Amino acid sequence: MRSAARLLSSLCENLQERSRGSPLPFHAFLELSATKPAFIFRDIFQVFHDMVERYVGEGVDEYPDDPESINYVYYDCSKLFIEGTDHPFFADRLFANRFVNHVASFRRGAQQNRIYIFEGPHGCGKSTFLNNLLLKFEHFANTEDGVCYETVWRLNRKELGSRPESEAHTLLVQLRALADEDPLAPVGETRDRFMGLSRREYLEVPCPSHDNPLLLIPKSYRKQFLDELIEDGAFKEKLFSEKQYEWVFRANPCTICMSLYNALLDLLDSPSRVFAMVFARRYQFNRRLGEGISVFNPGDKGPKSNVLTNSFLQNQLNHLLRDSNRVRYIYSKYAKTNNGIYALMDIKDQNRERLGNLHGIISEGVHKVEDIEENVNSLFLALMNPEDRDKTGETQSFSDRIVYIKIPYVLDYNTEVRIYKGIFGDGIVRACLPRVLQNFAKVIISTRLMAASAGMLEWIGDATKYHLYCDKNLHLLKMDIYTGIIPTWLTEGDRKKFTAKRRKRIIGESEFEGNAGLSGRDSIKIFGEFYSTYAKGEKPITMEMLCHFFRKNKEVAKQIPEGFLDSLVRSYNYAVLQEIKESLYEMNEEQIARDIQNYVFSINFEYGCVERCVYTGEELEITEDFLEGLERRFLGPSADKTQMKSFREDVQNQYTSRTLTQDMLVEGKDLRQTELYASLHERYIHNLKEKVMEPFLKNANFRSAIKDYATDAFRTYDQRIRHAVSFLIGNLVGKYGYTEQGAREVCMYVIDNELSKAFSEK
Repeated sequence: MRSAARLLSSLCENLQERSRGSPLPFHAFLELSATKPAFIFRDIFQVFHDMVERYVGEGVDEYPDDPESINYVYYDCSKLFIEGTDHPFFADRLFANRFVNHVASFRRGAQQNRIYIFEGPHGCGKSTFLNNLLLKFEHFANTEDGVCYETVWRLNRKELGSRPESEAHTLLVQLRALADEDPLAPVGETRDRFMGLSRREYLEVPCPSHDNPLLLIPKSYRKQFLDELIEDGAFKEKLFSEKQYEWVFRANPCTICMSLYNALLDLLDSPSRVFAMVFARRYQFNRRLGEGISVFNPGDKGPKSNVLTNSFLQNQLNHLLRDSNRVRYIYSKYAKTNNGIYALMDIKDQNRERLGNLHGIISEGVHKVEDIEENVNSLFLALMNPEDRDKTGETQSFSDRIVYIKIPYVLDYNTEVRIYKGIFGDGIVRACLPRVLQNFAKVIISTRLMAASAGMLEWIGDATKYHLYCDKNLHLLKMDIYTGIIPTWLTEGDRKKFTAKRRKRIIGESEFEGNAGLSGRDSIKIFGEFYSTYAKGEKPITMEMLCHFFRKNKEVAKQIPEGFLDSLVRSYNYAVLQEIKESLYEMNEEQIARDIQNYVFSINFEYGCVERCVYTGEELEITEDFLEGLERRFLGPSADKTQMKSFREDVQNQYTSRTLTQDMLVEGKDLRQTELYASLHERYIHNLKEKVMEPFLKNANFRSAIKDYATDAFRTYDQRIRHAVSFLIGNLVGKYGYTEQGAREVCMYVIDNELSKAFSEK
């Protein structure tokens, strides 16, 4: 068993590794700046951007080749808002894009003189969002990847001609220091003074505004100095030209550092001796101590005085500099979050006054402390309920400084499901048939959407043409768009009309949705009732149970749009029918490839010709019937001669103008590697799947075999039926996440409700 002393020693070593370490002399800090400029030349906005980029990463575009893309992508925010938190926040796709786009502006230098207010209704998770965001920022900023440096002065007593203090006087001063509050002193600093550690050689003066040490280089010399210091040409070009780095050349050091520099220069008459007393140390962010991160709740009362000081340090400065008026060590509460984050939790009560006090600070970037001007360059964040916006009393000039970022109720059904899983566990997935959880979320989200969408109607026009797949208000289609899905049931014409301009308009409508309807808390409560009611035994929760639950809950039913549940059932029916077709279909890839290649070859010849296909080697008699037979495999059996002729002309034009001349002759691709082949292949497969169920629906034994699957009775069916049912059930389990029992349930549901017939008559 290891001794307590060894355990304590090991613990101390680990803690030492995580400590801020020894301050760097100014020349060493400059060397670090030269070797890692992108690491050192960062203000609070750039560090915040880097933190979000580190935890969120690149977005995923499910349609990377879409020419009408508006970069509405999927961002995985789990590392930022979920992992390692006590209360996870689930950001839906809309908010994630909104948030990441705003943060991206921080790297473009578009963040100056702003306060960012996250506005959302009660129960949307605003407080959880901000708490988790600040938690992750504090963690990131205290790691090597997020480290920031601040100025600390070490005033050499001998250099300044100060006599060594007597032992008795030194002990008295140190004892006073223990009793004197020094909120800016690092952990252990007061103890070190009491233990007599090297403090007798210098006086350490931390910059209360956490200035980057680079600001001590006089502004008139900075550009030339940095030009010679930095060897990385690519970074240097960005430093001198991009707006995000303007602060490097425009910012002044804090009044205390500037006055201290001037006083020392007068005493020592040597800039090199002054810079020898400048050090850089890691800026330690600590929300609980208010260092770098300060968060105020509406009930938090402010201090009696906004002027902070350190009497012990002031006395020592007066003694060393022999002039009490040269350096006044006073600062305000805003200095503690300079180059940090100042956050207000809800603009109410005391926070309303705090918001008003920020007007001048945000507008001018300075704050008056008695007769001293104090620089303030902080990231100001706040939370607000929509009804409180009119109570802030903001003037026009101040309102121009406010950036409102919406946090509505979740409008992405996949995210709503993640919330349920986060609270009730992954067991809810196993308890429900696939798609039922998403459909529950869609019912909830339907109460949060506007009744009519101008953008959707302008795009789709008459919604009744999609009555088998969507509701009359097009809410189901809009939910898919919000979730990042372009449904396959849209006509080719409507897909082409889904331009970037229309997408921006529809996504823009989310700014006005999610402020009413069932809240996040309501949703969790309702799902808890639903789950406890139907999650019994081994029988899975079905769509029939979902509809029954909402129809009998009169209070909730009043908020659901009229006819929405019926439309949701039709949409579900279509989706599970496609799953059944996909699972029942066995691809004969060899035959499909032959048909496509023969067709592409044949359309280039006159009727009546007999030619050998250069792709398959087959001898083909090219007739109207031959071509139409293949075209029905691409267009479906209902295609007429006009459609087939137009299709044939389009394929021939694409083959001669692009596929043959560019893809094959120039780029050396095989026909099967071209876009034309892929497009024809997709059409062929689609139409095969549409007819895949016909042979089995005419056979009464097919339904019975599904019912008897995995029982002894299943062996009595002929081999073809057993193979088809086993193949179907296996694919439903493997591809779509059904259990065997759930797969049988959904197959019986599709057959008994004659869904194949219902959708074939569209």
